[in-house]
Amino acid sequence: MLPSLAWRWVSLWGAFRPGSCTDILLSNAPLGPQFPFSGVDDREDWPAVFYNRTCQCLGNFMGFNCGDCKFNFAGPNCDERKMRVRRDIYRLSTRDKDQFLAYLNLAKHTTSRDFVIATGTYAQMNNGSAPMFRDINVYDLFVWMHYYVSRDTLLGGTNVWRDIDFAHEAPGFLPWHRLFLLMWEQEIRKLTGNENFTIPYWDWRDAQSCDVCTDEYMGGRHPSNPNLLSPASFFSSWQVICSHSEEYNSRQELCNGTTEGPILRNPGNHDKRRTPRLPSSADVEFCLSLTQYEAGTMDKMANFSFRNTLEGFANPSTAISNTSQSSLHNALHIYMNGSMSEVQGSANDPIFILHHAFVDSIFEQWLRRHQPLREVYPAANAPIGHNRESYMVPFIPLYRNGEFFISSRDLGYDYEYLANPANPFQNFFEPYLEQARQIWPWLVGAAVVGAIIMLIVSLGILRCRKKKRISEETQPLLMESDDYQHVTYQSHV
Repeated sequence: MLPSLAWRWVSLWGAFRPGSCTDILLSNAPLGPQFPFSGVDDREDWPAVFYNRTCQCLGNFMGFNCGDCKFNFAGPNCDERKMRVRRDIYRLSTRDKDQFLAYLNLAKHTTSRDFVIATGTYAQMNNGSAPMFRDINVYDLFVWMHYYVSRDTLLGGTNVWRDIDFAHEAPGFLPWHRLFLLMWEQEIRKLTGNENFTIPYWDWRDAQSCDVCTDEYMGGRHPSNPNLLSPASFFSSWQVICSHSEEYNSRQELCNGTTEGPILRNPGNHDKRRTPRLPSSADVEFCLSLTQYEAGTMDKMANFSFRNTLEGFANPSTAISNTSQSSLHNALHIYMNGSMSEVQGSANDPIFILHHAFVDSIFEQWLRRHQPLREVYPAANAPIGHNRESYMVPFIPLYRNGEFFISSRDLGYDYEYLANPANPFQNFFEPYLEQARQIWPWLVGAAVVGAIIMLIVSLGILRCRKKKRISEETQPLLMESDDYQHVTYQSHV
């Protein structure tokens, strides 16, 4: 994501922008062993290949030209503190839900005023002397960003390096997507003028199917082709980009934003061996109970890592890495069985936004429950791009991973179901209360069954006693001769 107007603001800087142009200082913390190359990928030491200076904004201003407010401020002078609330999509009014869908469609059909995408590597641009950039619409800008951050490294010829991702499979997964959603909200606000806009979330815990896959929401299933969306949804006319990663690799090219066909989605008809079911409340609660944000190798092989478990590479009951299974976050992507199931182009499906908003809310729950210091986020030896002080690819202005390892309330937003925080006493007992809520229906059922059994037993005892009294009163006066020897008969007339 590169600002098309950055040069203009830099040249006009001093007159009216609250900031200054400063040199970029890169972290020199050691990296993990996952990427054994140097100088072959434009994303290394981001953004040094493209920029050596950027705008350093003052006060509550931010942006590539300091023309925006920080996420938790608004107003012409960025002095109005904001706390926006992300809501459950099912709790939106019909008006708000329709407005959200209309904003998505508007973003898909409006060219970004501030950003262009790179359609070639820096080497293909002849070290910058032959620029290769292209305009893009606001929605697809974020699709391209998600592609670019997760694409393979092009090594020349037919060679690529696949074990690299600046936003997944490592500590930066949650901070990166947190910033991604914040930037997305900000662009929609600028596009629509709605300063209070927030992304809704889809709470998929215990879902039995794709509840939002209806024409009222994110598009239903096509009546004759299960891989396509219903023509009754305007999402069926959307065209995807950046979905042919193997073609780009074979040509040693980047995705250039060319359209590649409709959104594909066939929820539930996925590989059940890899993803047997959608995530449960118990899965989420176990994940939240993990005390370590990151652990071990700090990649998809990490055990007992909250990040790796939430991302979906570890078993949600044991936190042991199992890359043959996809759980929690990954499970939703696999379940959708289409455009959303391929990492690089997954943001083409607008369900991506709802899904990641809920994933971010789980991250927020963990931050509030465990209250980690920023130093808990790894400072060194994480995979490339994931150290605490590494700048996140491909964002301009620049943000470091550690800057988003903080509560959402410090970034100006909250979640509807978290907006009224429990007191410390409640926080302590919340895990136990959650377990109680999960088994409560069984307890009630057991109590009802027990009461019925007791009633039946009591009625049986009363009936037996009654029969005994009757039998004693009507018993014959004659007994077998042997009984006379042991029993003294008495008349009860």
